Amino acid sequence: MDFSFNEEQETVGKVARQLFEARATPEHLTELESGGLRHDPALWSELASSDLLGIALPEAVGGSGGGFLELGVLLSEVGWSVAPVPVYATLILGADTIARHGDSDIQQQYLPGVIDGSVILTAALAEPGNSNPAAPRSTTARQKDDTWLVEGVKDMVPAAQLANAIVVSAVADDGPGLFVVDAAAAEVVVTPVPTTDGEPYAQVSLTGAPARRLNGDGDIVGSLYTRALVGLCAIQVGVTERALRIAASYTAEREQFGRPIGSFQAVQQRMADAFIDTEAIRWTTWHAAWLIAEGRPAAREATIAKFWAAEAGARVVATAQQVHGGMGIDITYPVSRYYLWAKDIELALGSASQQLARLGTAYPEGRK
Repeated sequence: MDFSFNEEQETVGKVARQLFEARATPEHLTELESGGLRHDPALWSELASSDLLGIALPEAVGGSGGGFLELGVLLSEVGWSVAPVPVYATLILGADTIARHGDSDIQQQYLPGVIDGSVILTAALAEPGNSNPAAPRSTTARQKDDTWLVEGVKDMVPAAQLANAIVVSAVADDGPGLFVVDAAAAEVVVTPVPTTDGEPYAQVSLTGAPARRLNGDGDIVGSLYTRALVGLCAIQVGVTERALRIAASYTAEREQFGRPIGSFQAVQQRMADAFIDTEAIRWTTWHAAWLIAEGRPAAREATIAKFWAAEAGARVVATAQQVHGGMGIDITYPVSRYYLWAKDIELALGSASQQLARLGTAYPEGRK
């Protein structure tokens, strides 16, 4: 099985890295974070100008017609530079979902704006007291004439305070579904919540918010959850690779007792383990992403990938932090951002233990 990228996918990665390394420098991030909201509108506009926001959207709405692997490559570069832009929320949670399940009217309403950078989207899956984001319980939708009305509360919605519209999972009379609400509607209250890494998250309260229902066969909420998991894993690929690279550079230069600390056996062992963990995250992520791109079932593989992104990702950034000694906990030093991002991804949409529980309950009884 060959997971090497084709020329178009490699180009996406190169263009994104050049842009992020020029704009999302540690100095610029420090300046941006001092302002409170970790979002760079100028960088978002540059992503649009570079034709990166439409890489996986249909040509009918002005996109490039690419697929899920292109999205994964872009997200890994977001993680590599811990870039302050809502690529995951807008492209994976919002635009990808509307492109797959929305009718032509709703696609034309939102997707051209995503491509030119004027529209930000997100999706609300997590609920208070519900450990399974793929199965909404307390958020409900009822139909009134030609409109759906959505009631409920959603937790930790990425970039909700920036979004123009939110895809909401809710339970209707005929089962779970996905509904698009206008974030500026009076019935939608968006309350920002503080986060350790400064990324914009919010609680979203809906009190009869008017919405349009997205269409699709099968479990479309579960499908969105699967793709959301793999999107998080793709970001973690970039986060862990860059954290490991920073740690390797430091241990090659920092000297103790007249030689680089990277020559000490204990440090070498920790770094070798971190490298193996990073490779495990990479291979399980791209396997799941490839299955999605091929239109094949990927729920189990996404769960496996998220387990590794959570469990192994936490180990990698802990190693990167610890080999730096006291510098590792200095919040002004770049490695601290990678530690916080990895911990955010570790818990988002289900921790490692929750993913193992999902795998256990899904495994057929009696299979050996």
